[in-house]
Amino acid sequence: MTRRRFPRPRDFLPLLKFKRPIVNPTRRRLARALTIADLRAVAKRRTPRAAFDYTDGSADDEISLARARQAFLDVTFHPTILRDVSTVDTSVEVLGRRSVLPFGIAPTGFTRMMQTEGEIAGATAAQASGIPYALSTMGTTSIEDVAAAAPGGRHWFQLYMWNDRDRSMALVERAEQAGFDTLLVTVDVPVAGARLRDVRNGMTIPPTLGPRTVLNALARPAWWIDFLTTEPLAFASLDSWSGTVAELLDTMFDPTVTFEDLTWIKEQWNGKLVVKGVQGVDDAVRLADLGVDAVLLSNHGGRQLDRAPVPFHLLPQVRAAVGTDVEIHLDTGIMSGQDVVAALACGADFTLIGRAYLYGLMAGGRRGVDRTIEILATEIIRTMKLLGVSSVAELRPEHVTQLQRLVPRET
Repeated sequence: MTRRRFPRPRDFLPLLKFKRPIVNPTRRRLARALTIADLRAVAKRRTPRAAFDYTDGSADDEISLARARQAFLDVTFHPTILRDVSTVDTSVEVLGRRSVLPFGIAPTGFTRMMQTEGEIAGATAAQASGIPYALSTMGTTSIEDVAAAAPGGRHWFQLYMWNDRDRSMALVERAEQAGFDTLLVTVDVPVAGARLRDVRNGMTIPPTLGPRTVLNALARPAWWIDFLTTEPLAFASLDSWSGTVAELLDTMFDPTVTFEDLTWIKEQWNGKLVVKGVQGVDDAVRLADLGVDAVLLSNHGGRQLDRAPVPFHLLPQVRAAVGTDVEIHLDTGIMSGQDVVAALACGADFTLIGRAYLYGLMAGGRRGVDRTIEILATEIIRTMKLLGVSSVAELRPEHVTQLQRLVPRET
């Protein structure tokens, strides 16, 4: 028989631990976000559909993006035990300089449309965390303003080659003069992908205020007040444009760019050169032979060719083919620190985050970007400890198995 008694007041006191309330609503929202998926849910509630879908969507049936994310979910980790993991070093050497974390912020266009702090939030958060920040040709903050906002940060510039080569190289020259040390040349946009969400939303720059847009905005007054009381949205590196995003891309970008053009760009640029949008082993080998500093395995976040190769699946093959002659960076589908660790174990030297950072930006501006970085860093450290490794250099392919869903059919 269990003996029972009346509880005494002092028995309750150790159980009554109230959290200090967080008065600031932005801080409160971000504190409750424990994963990137949580930040995405906050972003979706606070951002009009056109802006959110531009970030969240991809091309055609969005199969490339779904497969990229599934590839990271289809991972088995293999931990080692009885290792001293009391401290963990997450830093890596990337393109000749140290990054405190093994990821940087990827170049994203139209960033101030998602939230008006835009590129400045990304650049300053990256500086504070000791990681690189990449500015897009399609950015909405100028090269010079990004450099001035984060003077101690490490800045990379992402280049789309235009039909007008002189204008393209004028941007490169501006980036060099502003202290940007790395050029990312994107090579997977001969034409715009079929971004159907944007078409259905009537996505234009600036946003079109049609009846559907207005109705969707009524529940998000804070976004519109913020948007309408700050500087008008415009491309910092381009002239004004009033058409759709797809029309802009098709008008601007040069489908004739070849390896010879890349060689010419390399001769013009004095810093590190990364080629972004590599989706095949043979192309990676050719770029390594050309002498680029890194190849960035990426299918543009699924926003160009639908059913494109999954970068994470390509990684082991590319690493085996190029050896250690060139760095391998990877993006597309990364939504957690576990994803980053898996990529590093399978051969990546570095990773880049795009949507994950934008979800944080939409959820809370600069504070939201800080929260994104904090979540990913925490997950990376925890995963490394559970794997029994105390530094990124200790991660090996043996720590990860890529489970197979999509196996080529025998012919």
